[in-house]
Amino acid sequence: MNWRIAVIPVTMIPIIIIAIQFDIKFEDVLAIGVLPFIAAILAMMVKLGLQGLKLSYIARSFLGNFDSIKRLTAMRMGSEFIKFTTPMFVGAEFVVIYYMTKKGISPSKASWVALLDIVTEVFAGGLLSILAGIFALLNGAYVVATIILATSISVTTLWVVLFFLSAKHTFHLPSGIAMLLTKFGGERGEKYAKQTNEWIEEVCMMSRQNLGSSKSRKVFCVGFLMSLASWIFYGISFLVIAVSVGFAVGFFESIMAVMGANAIGNLPITIGGSGLAEFGIVAYLNNLNPFNLVIPDEGLEWNAVIGWRIATYYVPIAITWVLLVKLALGRYTKPKTVQSKCPVCGDMINDNEFANHMRNKHSTE
Repeated sequence: MNWRIAVIPVTMIPIIIIAIQFDIKFEDVLAIGVLPFIAAILAMMVKLGLQGLKLSYIARSFLGNFDSIKRLTAMRMGSEFIKFTTPMFVGAEFVVIYYMTKKGISPSKASWVALLDIVTEVFAGGLLSILAGIFALLNGAYVVATIILATSISVTTLWVVLFFLSAKHTFHLPSGIAMLLTKFGGERGEKYAKQTNEWIEEVCMMSRQNLGSSKSRKVFCVGFLMSLASWIFYGISFLVIAVSVGFAVGFFESIMAVMGANAIGNLPITIGGSGLAEFGIVAYLNNLNPFNLVIPDEGLEWNAVIGWRIATYYVPIAITWVLLVKLALGRYTKPKTVQSKCPVCGDMINDNEFANHMRNKHSTE
């Protein structure tokens, strides 16, 4: 985790460049006011809290009450630190998988729950971002709209299609990657490739067992709605900052602005979308040419954007880091081994042996 803490100052570089380029002073940021700043932080923490509650709901729906809602929610919120400090906002799922396996959940089940958590979030955010791109296109912000639509459509399609295809098709590690692992890693590399393929097979088996059931549809819909609500609070975080500096922006428009900025921030260019998100929200609301960022009169000023970014990115980085450290230092209480009933023979099989049992005993049935 040390290197992630070290990269946080790097994320400040685009902010510093913007401040120098547009002559933004510290007092300009302070002009936002303490109460709007705190309100933006609270709105962002509600967003993260909803994400945590959603993961808790999904996990306990499929895996039972193996852990408390409070701990699962705190763990999911803490995992956001990883997303904040990587390009394209990825990595939180690995914390989720690691935590649940420490709690005695098989890696395949933990991975499937983490995957469902990601897909509901990406699907809700993707639809809102696509809507934001369409509105930008209608308002004449063609370059910004193109970036938003290209990013949001590709990311959303990739995650959603792969997730639902996993119930129809068993994926494997690409042969080229498996060959490289075997060639350069020898027996150990071959072992890793085999274990990875077994893990992917088990995740696909989980999809076949669960997707299509009324329970899965209910969990997916509830998760999707909770994700929508979390993204709405993300929009509220910007709304309170914008209103405090006298910029006229509506509730719906603020949501579209942050979702457009989020789509642009997904580009694999900077850590945590730093600089990209700021540019995205200013360009979106002011219909700016990305090569001419001179803000028109009555346009959204950079100080408001920087204040919003501090409230919704840098402050949450500190909070989620504390939660993640608490998680790392905490003790894990592993429950008794979870067993599932084989749908073919009716035997009770340990979760970590389920895939091997199906392959060895029933592959020809």
